[in-house]
Amino acid sequence: MLKQLKLLGLAFGLFLITPTLFAQEVLNISSWAPPTHHINNVVWPTWGKWVEEATEGRVTTKIEYNLASPLKQFELVRDGVADAAWIFHGYNTRYVATQAVEMPNLGTSAEAASVAYWRVHQKHLAKADEHRGVTLIGLTSHGPAVIQTKAPLNSLDDLSGQKIRVPGGVGSLVGKALGVTAVKLPAPKVYEALSSGVADGIFMPIETQKSFRLKEVVPHVTIMPGGLYYGSFAFIMNSDFLAGLSETDRNAVMSVSGEKLAKLAGQQWDAADVAGLAAAKKAGTTITTASAEIHKKYLAIMAPIEAQWIERANNVGIDGKAALEELRAIARGY
Repeated sequence: MLKQLKLLGLAFGLFLITPTLFAQEVLNISSWAPPTHHINNVVWPTWGKWVEEATEGRVTTKIEYNLASPLKQFELVRDGVADAAWIFHGYNTRYVATQAVEMPNLGTSAEAASVAYWRVHQKHLAKADEHRGVTLIGLTSHGPAVIQTKAPLNSLDDLSGQKIRVPGGVGSLVGKALGVTAVKLPAPKVYEALSSGVADGIFMPIETQKSFRLKEVVPHVTIMPGGLYYGSFAFIMNSDFLAGLSETDRNAVMSVSGEKLAKLAGQQWDAADVAGLAAAKKAGTTITTASAEIHKKYLAIMAPIEAQWIERANNVGIDGKAALEELRAIARGY
């Protein structure tokens, strides 16, 4: 009798546990950068821990690699092949509003830029509805981009005609304004392009001296005061996956996303820049800061890019001037 009671108790216990086990959802995250990149080894895992804690273990996360190229991550999530991913807006020309954070001379940390970006997106930029088809769960910007070249630069004129890998978005507009011969390819391909001679240089944040090992192929870095430009990224989720969760878990997931995720990502971009600068110095990279005269000339060249963006933003229903001014005020006062 005692044995039967124990078995009955065990069966009842399993009955209570089983619904919990079946209720657990695994959120599959697609990523395109190397596993060593800070988005993959810090940001996604940290957010995943937040999600698991907020949902009391009912939602867990798993990072998947090589599901698609960086250019196809949006479609991957929209179509449900992956449940979440991060995208770089510069790979697609349809994004206009997101270029607000990319403008040259913001002059702040990535953390400040990312937090300001999220707040201004919610107030202004979301009107353009540029992430329709997926659910936006976060935004971030890398730190100030720098000029990385095989040969030293004495002036901006030295860039004219050079084969420079540009990222898309405002970074590509910067390259065009400076007269470079644009080389366009995804970030994971930059090392190969530089080492093989396809490109003479690259516009990217200094963190890439370490994360993409560019210290081995571009030994000269020129820092533009205020930032050559910044880079816009989004964290996105499949809307059906989110809708399939209970209301409690949907709210829990979103409670650890948004500005909280933007801040985390920005902090890690900053940490990566510190590590990239240290790696560059250790490797013997020549690091030069552009003079006040060069900076002034650069801002004059960039002025039309900002004016054109404001006009384009207005055309998609955004007060471009107000959005840009507010973003800068929040970031610089952060």
